[in-house]
Amino acid sequence: MAKKPDTPARIADNKKAVFNYFIEERFEAGMVLEGWEVKAVREGKVQLTDGYVVIRDGEMYIIGCQINPLKTASTHVRPDAVRTKKLLLKKDEIKRLIGKVEQKGYTLVPLNLHWKNGKVKCEIGLAKGKAEHDKRDTIKEREGKREVERALKGRNR
Repeated sequence: MAKKPDTPARIADNKKAVFNYFIEERFEAGMVLEGWEVKAVREGKVQLTDGYVVIRDGEMYIIGCQINPLKTASTHVRPDAVRTKKLLLKKDEIKRLIGKVEQKGYTLVPLNLHWKNGKVKCEIGLAKGKAEHDKRDTIKEREGKREVERALKGRNR
């Protein structure tokens, strides 16, 4: 029997990011995690909504990504739920992102965490902030789609 290739399994999504920003490009980065963090991620104890990505000394870090420790965490480890975590990307990708972020209005936001080949990966997006009227347009669009789905659902019965 042939083995299926690993498909990315979602751990956590940052729905706020898609609402607040126009996502122009997406990148997949590895994450440097401690053992207790990996165990907590497996249990789904992750929250991304307040997270953001910064570039310091040519390296990328995610700040505000909260990984809540399990109650059964080891006694010799002092878990810090909001520890700054390093993101792993290739040097040329980081240089390109530095150039883009220095442009007016661009920022880096975490979009989701997922498993890939047994490792935790973070999808980050190069984003530009939305104005208030853009957010209202997004809400109208979402409500319009819901109404269409309801109408189709009602007709199929």
